[in-house]
Amino acid sequence: MDFILDASQSTQTTVRSSNSTPVDQTDNNSTIDVTSNDPSRDVSRRTSLALEGDMSKFDQLTLSAAEALNSTLTDMDNFTFKRKHPTRSAGSRLFSRSDAQKKMSNSESGYVSTSLKKHNDEEFDGDVEDWIMEGTGRRVAYDDFTTIDWIHDFAKERARQRRLHQQKGLRGKLNILFDAMEGWIVVLAVGVASGILAAIIDITSDWLSDLKEGYCETAFYLNRRFCCLGYDAAYLVKSYSPYSAGSGIPEVKTILGGFVIRKFLGWWTLIIKSIGVSLVVASSLCLGKEGPLIHLACCCGNIIPRVFPKFRYNEAKKREVLSAAAAAGVSVAFGAPIGGVLFSLEEVSYYFPFRTMWRSFFCAMVAAVSLAFMNPFRTGKLVLFQVVYDRDWHAFELLFFALLGVIGGLYGALFIRMNLKIAAFRQNSWLRFFSVYEVVIVSVLTSIVSYLNIFMRVNPSELVANLFRECVGGDYHNLCNHVNHWKPTLLLLIASVLKFVLTAITFGLKVPAGVWLPSMAIGACFGRAVGLAVHAWQLNHPDFWLFASCAPDGQCITPGMYAMVGAAATFGGITRMTVSLVVIMFELTGALTYVLPIMITVMISKWVGDAFDKEGIYDGWIRINEYPFLDTKEEYVYNTSASQVMTCVEELVVIDTTGHNTLDSLKQLLRDTDYKGFPVVNNAKNMLLNGYISRSELKYAIEKASGKQGITSSSSCYFSSNLSALDSSPFIDFQPWMDQTPITVSHKFPMEMIIELFRKMGLRYVLVTKNGQLLGLITKKDVLRHLSVMHHPNSFDNDDLQDPPNLMMLPERRMSSFVNDFGTD
Repeated sequence: MDFILDASQSTQTTVRSSNSTPVDQTDNNSTIDVTSNDPSRDVSRRTSLALEGDMSKFDQLTLSAAEALNSTLTDMDNFTFKRKHPTRSAGSRLFSRSDAQKKMSNSESGYVSTSLKKHNDEEFDGDVEDWIMEGTGRRVAYDDFTTIDWIHDFAKERARQRRLHQQKGLRGKLNILFDAMEGWIVVLAVGVASGILAAIIDITSDWLSDLKEGYCETAFYLNRRFCCLGYDAAYLVKSYSPYSAGSGIPEVKTILGGFVIRKFLGWWTLIIKSIGVSLVVASSLCLGKEGPLIHLACCCGNIIPRVFPKFRYNEAKKREVLSAAAAAGVSVAFGAPIGGVLFSLEEVSYYFPFRTMWRSFFCAMVAAVSLAFMNPFRTGKLVLFQVVYDRDWHAFELLFFALLGVIGGLYGALFIRMNLKIAAFRQNSWLRFFSVYEVVIVSVLTSIVSYLNIFMRVNPSELVANLFRECVGGDYHNLCNHVNHWKPTLLLLIASVLKFVLTAITFGLKVPAGVWLPSMAIGACFGRAVGLAVHAWQLNHPDFWLFASCAPDGQCITPGMYAMVGAAATFGGITRMTVSLVVIMFELTGALTYVLPIMITVMISKWVGDAFDKEGIYDGWIRINEYPFLDTKEEYVYNTSASQVMTCVEELVVIDTTGHNTLDSLKQLLRDTDYKGFPVVNNAKNMLLNGYISRSELKYAIEKASGKQGITSSSSCYFSSNLSALDSSPFIDFQPWMDQTPITVSHKFPMEMIIELFRKMGLRYVLVTKNGQLLGLITKKDVLRHLSVMHHPNSFDNDDLQDPPNLMMLPERRMSSFVNDFGTD
């Protein structure tokens, strides 16, 4: 006896939760409210089953997702199946799929992104049973300005490893060996590329700095490099690569945290930023190349792994290489490979397993060796300002080192606030439409001001090298004149103040720019001034009790060391780095005896800066750009629960598995809403959670199913394993694209632990339930919004606070405006 359901019982599938207006669908069926009960459907099912009289026969007609996906039906896609006649025997398959489907072309096999770009099948590699085993569902290519799914990418890697180790024989062993070597090959190539690129930039910027020919037609009294180079860099950035502006470290931190910013680490960014940073450094703007070198190293770390599918099609694996690339960037910027590894661990990396630490160390070492082989300065040094001190320090000097730490912390706090205020004004005013002319004006202003002070006429790298130097083998602008030391001391103090103002204005221009070296130059100027003052005090009053430990027949004070400690203080004050900064400064000096003074200075600088605000300069830029980044160092001290932060179920659009979902109704759902995903519930009455499907996967599956033979706008769509058998018309199973094992928490779960889940597991969303019943949804952006409101109440305007769904688009709006500020598409 055939089992037939009454077609009149079919209802609209996509509904809003209770007490909310349902989304208007243009299907033939009318929308329903989930609060209304329709017991006739269950009665009809029970009646039809009673007529059958044998529940086992009905079980034959209900196919689980695993059975459906393991079947082999010819001419059908992974998620499209054709109903068979219900009277088939129990031993026969209800659904099948031909193995020939594996040989289909890319366009036919359905492996394309939601933006309809062509991708290799390896991007969605793996048999269907792998995804059923993992339960995370399949994914399309990540859209721009979205967060990656760490759990899915880890599951994808596990499935790939299982298939790899299933290979037998010699070929299988060789494949396993080569797979283990791929990571080391990639970081080796990234290290070599980073070292060579840094050497080329050093050589080019020095060559451009020495150009003295010609004159400016608009201002004959200016050197040619002041006139042209800044404009050239700004024009290149505006015309070819807007992502080349700035240091790139805030975006690198955000990308390593799981955010996707297409083209930010691409070829054009690598080329334009390499040229632009050489021009900027040669233009004598108050900017450095150290931050951009990290961005450029990460560009190499993004481009080179594309050769290997293991990294190309797995965003989580790619970020392991990017962590190693960031370490290589610091290694070539300061000649500090160990400091680079610690910087990657302490500051930028979001996921840093043990194997990544070793690969980061290897990559940083290779980058340093490559830079040393190129020898760009022809001195054997990795950086221009690398120095070695042969004098020890005295205990009484700790007092002055602590003073430098306090000044460095005050500088960092004041600089961050001033620079972020200027950046916010630049983003929201008419200045953003004249980015190139702004660079020209600032360049001219910097040239005029720099001409008035001898210590501001050279680029920051050369200035730091001269200030770090001891008074051996020559004098630099009377710094070693101990008779008339007040004039250079006063000039150094004036230079530090002027550089502070100019750097706060310049950092944020639409040119490749770093702030590390200018900050070190400011600290070095002030530190050298303090060192000269202490040295003069000791020479004029050698019998003072404070200098009792000084030898009577030798030099007691080393002013160059004060410059180095002052540079560390301002560096720490602006970045709030601790361990990695101490190691970087130690590798610069090569003297273990100076580690303790640097440690004390850096810690005091951080404490003073944290007394005003705990965020560093890059954290501040992440906040004003509204990037979705969860800082792992930030503590949460508030007593809130999941129910206080979640988006309630009444404000969500859910998909009902018991309703009659059609292709047309799902298309209408995507047109009427802009949600990033939809919870899937058992039915609108009990709201029992079945899973979650993202908008990208739903859109992709709909697009591919729409082109299949026999599929119409009224074709049924299913999101559960209970597939009804009605007739021979094709239907679509969306389970392969649905996350069937989403992370769920209780409504009483503390937000402190939820934030840790997002940080440690890299979650994109958490579903709030009670006894399996859906109560709400918490996304990563909900968490960021909550933290921003708690820590920075003025970060969002009233419209964003009153309309939580708008927050879903905040980073996209900000990044879009960032690109549009240049007037480019």
